[in-house]
Amino acid sequence: MQGTTRWQTFGALVGASLVVVCLTAWPFAKAHLQAMAVMREVGGQPVPWVARGLTVPVTTEDFSFPIEGAGGPQQVRARMYRPEGMPDAPAMVIFHGVHHLGIDEPRLMGFAAAMASCGIRVLTPELPGIKDYHVSQDSVQTIGESANWFAAQTGGPVGVMGLSFSGGLALVAAADPMYHAGFRFVIAVGSQDSMSRVSEYYLTGRDVRPDGSVEVLAAHEYGPLVLEYEHLEDFIPAQDLEAVRAVLRAHLYEDSKAEATASLGLNEVQKRETLELMDATLPATRAKIAAMVARHVEELPGLSPRGRLEALGTPVYLLHGEADNIIPSAETLWMAQELRPEDLQAVLVSPVLSHIDLEATPGAMDEWRLVHFFALVMRTAETTGG
Repeated sequence: MQGTTRWQTFGALVGASLVVVCLTAWPFAKAHLQAMAVMREVGGQPVPWVARGLTVPVTTEDFSFPIEGAGGPQQVRARMYRPEGMPDAPAMVIFHGVHHLGIDEPRLMGFAAAMASCGIRVLTPELPGIKDYHVSQDSVQTIGESANWFAAQTGGPVGVMGLSFSGGLALVAAADPMYHAGFRFVIAVGSQDSMSRVSEYYLTGRDVRPDGSVEVLAAHEYGPLVLEYEHLEDFIPAQDLEAVRAVLRAHLYEDSKAEATASLGLNEVQKRETLELMDATLPATRAKIAAMVARHVEELPGLSPRGRLEALGTPVYLLHGEADNIIPSAETLWMAQELRPEDLQAVLVSPVLSHIDLEATPGAMDEWRLVHFFALVMRTAETTGG
């Protein structure tokens, strides 16, 4: 009888232990299933049946909210994604990258909706400068003011995700005492650490990693074109600006019809100027880009997290595509080195991503690493926000 009683006691203890383990493990398992659902939805793949019960319908609302801009009060266009039945869901702001569609860019909309379906209130404010291919201090201010506005609405600091150059600018804003309190954590995806180093990469196709090795990767034409478009007055005479800008804008917007129409209005000099700007491999064009960067060198630190991260005091998640040829992945390695261990929550350089797109067909381990990264993000959002 005593032996039977001991085994019954042991069985009860084991059963109780299993219950504790399951209850403890479930939040992490849930976060991974939600992250898998997000990745599959964004990639246009069916959500595994085991994760379907963890998603909810999403409602969206377009509106504007007031902030204090560089020139005084202004309205920021935005879209809110709300998980139905969860009015106090954790809050996150997602800032779009350099793209003319801004918050209407389909990939951003799909990602924001997928995150919201997993129980996150998502705000996507529009950055007018970034939308028109200008990486500037105005966007840093809008990012910081937007985080503060949403924090005031939700009763506490919010998670912030920045895509492409917006990720670096979000870190700059988070380091500013005016905005720091509004940031619960920052996720930078495919982002710059040093604008000077990225500008040099566009000229050389080389970016030095923190360990001294060199990342060699031909830069996408998009990068140099953004620099040229932003500072077009440094490249061509004033009388040619509007005509050439129209062609470059249409080219960046990937609007071939508008580009062809705008090109018809160019005179011979403007045609030559445009062709030179379109080809950053030409020695003359590279020399002009280098001269432009030198003229604006004092502006670049204000758009760079570099030098601000050691004392940031905000949890940071870093994600980058291994073959990113717009902002090289070496930039994320620099940020990871500069952040204090207590601030750096996770860092992943993934072959699954290009710049901010899911491009490659993932292997099992690569997919798992990406899912795990977003599971950590979602777990943080759920346990620290509300």
